Amino acid sequence: MNRLISFTALLLLAALPACVLAGTTLPLKAGQFDPPRVAPDFTLASSNGGALKMSAYRGKVVLLGFGFTTCPEVCPTTLATLATARKQLGAQAKDVQLLYITVDPARDTTKQMHDYLEYFDPSFIGGTGSEAQLAAVRKAYGVTSKKVGEGFAHTSSVFLIDRAGRIQAMMPYDHPPGDFVHDLRLLLAAKP
Repeated sequence: MNRLISFTALLLLAALPACVLAGTTLPLKAGQFDPPRVAPDFTLASSNGGALKMSAYRGKVVLLGFGFTTCPEVCPTTLATLATARKQLGAQAKDVQLLYITVDPARDTTKQMHDYLEYFDPSFIGGTGSEAQLAAVRKAYGVTSKKVGEGFAHTSSVFLIDRAGRIQAMMPYDHPPGDFVHDLRLLLAAKP
C-alpha cells in the first residue's frame, strides 16, 4: 500500500508543472488577466503588404504593442527590448510574433513602418489604417493615445497573447528582456 501511495505521489508531482501550465494562472512577471480574454480581431494594412489580422497568428504567441515611428524614447526602447528577448529565445523565437500598431496614421505608412521595424528585427510586423480603424482597435484593447505636440502620449505596455488567441497578460514599459523571455517560455510551453 505504501508503494502505491508513493507511486501515486510521484505521478502527481511529475504532473504538477503540466497542470500549472494548463491552468489560467501562470507564474508570469507581467500583469495577468484573470481570466484571460479573447484578443479582439482586427484587419489593418500590414507593413509586409496585404492585410494584418490578429486571428492569422493563432498557434503563435503574439506580443502586441502600440506606438509610432517618430517616437523619441519609449517606442525604440520597447522594440529594442523585444528584439533582444526574441534573440534570447533562440529556436523558440519562430513561434513568437510581434505586431506593432501605429497611433500615428498620418505619418506611419506601411513602408515607413516596415523600414522602422526591420531595423529592430526583420520578423516584426506593423499595422496601420485610417484613424477610425485604429481608434476601433485601440478601444477594443483599452489602449489610450493622445496627440501631444509633435508626438503622442499612449499606452506603452505590451500585450502577451497565447497560442489560442487569449490575452494572458500586459508587460509594463521598462521591463528587461529577461522578463519577456521568462513569460514567453511559459506561454510557449502552455497548452492552448
